[in-house]
Amino acid sequence: MNPYREILKTKTVGIAGCGGLGSNCAVALARVGIGKLIIADFDVVVESNLNRQYYFYDQIGQKKVVALQENIRRINPGVTTEIHDIKLVPESIVRIFNYCDVIVEAFDLAEMKQMIIETVLSEMPWKPLVCGVGLAGWGRNNLFKTICSDNLYLCGDGEIEVSESLPPLAPRVGIVANMQANQVMEILLK
Repeated sequence: MNPYREILKTKTVGIAGCGGLGSNCAVALARVGIGKLIIADFDVVVESNLNRQYYFYDQIGQKKVVALQENIRRINPGVTTEIHDIKLVPESIVRIFNYCDVIVEAFDLAEMKQMIIETVLSEMPWKPLVCGVGLAGWGRNNLFKTICSDNLYLCGDGEIEVSESLPPLAPRVGIVANMQANQVMEILLK
C-alpha cells in the first residue's frame, strides 16, 4: 500500500454542502482513500443538479446526503461516512465538524460561505478550512489558483460570480472541487 494511503485512512474530513463542489470533492477524497467523511446538507437531488453534481438520474428526489453516501460506498466501501441532513448554522457547524482534521466549504450562497468562514475562524481557528470561490461559467483555466491565509484556503478564480449568464457548469465546478480535494491532501500529508 502507498504510504500516503496509510496516513489518509486515519483522517476525517468534513464537507459542508453536497452540491457541485461538495459531491465532487467528496468523491475525489473517497477515491484517494480518506478514512472518514462527515457530510452535511439539507437539500434533495433535482434534475437540474445533474449538469455538475455527482448524482445520477435515478437519485432524483433523494436527500443529497443519502445519495452521496451511497455513491461513496460504491466507489470505495472502505470510507466511513457520517451524514447530517441539516441546514448548517454556526452552532451545528461547531458540533458536527469539531473533530474533523479539515473542513471543506461547499456552499452555493455567498452568505452561507461567509457564515462558515466566520464561524470556523472565530470558534475553531486552528482548523483548516478549504473554500471554493469563483467557479462560474467556462474557460479561463489560467485564472485558477489557491490563496492561503493562516488556516483559510481559497480555491478557484476568486473573480467570476455565478449569474444568469454565467451559471455553474461541470468543468469549472469540477476543477475547483478537485482543487479543494488536492488542497485537503496537501494539508493532511504536509
